Amino acid sequence: MTVTAQIADITTLAVDAIVNAANEELAPGGGVCGAIHRAAGPELAAACARLGRCPVGEARMTPGFRLPARFVIHAVGPIWQGGRANEAGKLASAYRAVLRLAAEQGLRSVAFPAISTGIYGYPLQSATEIAVQTVREVLATGSSVERVIFACFGPEVLAAYGQAGVEAC
Repeated sequence: MTVTAQIADITTLAVDAIVNAANEELAPGGGVCGAIHRAAGPELAAACARLGRCPVGEARMTPGFRLPARFVIHAVGPIWQGGRANEAGKLASAYRAVLRLAAEQGLRSVAFPAISTGIYGYPLQSATEIAVQTVREVLATGSSVERVIFACFGPEVLAAYGQAGVEAC
């Protein structure tokens, strides 16, 4: 099992699944969500529309369409509300939901963005600590997933994963 962080455009990674930091409507949005939808093509939005809504803390899976990744797992993280609305629990739940779907499909490699840290405003350091802890806890219990990449959109994000104990590659 390997867990690493790297500066990368998540849409270019050749892994079994990439994770989309999705909204509850699973609609194309901004940030990483918009980039994934643009790279995957219009088929992704159509597949998401067929799935319907996805509550915060849950995840849904679609094919990757035009992406190098075979699948996209759409995870809905919480909007930061100052820590008063169980945001930590909801964020951890989103990571667990992704890994559960990946294991159900027998996937071996998954790439995550920093869920909820963009327009949802979750503090970066807290979010990366939750992500790393949750992923390690789930993988320690046994999973088909052997490789997790935290795809970072810049040096600040990479440094946050480093502070959370993830080796950069």
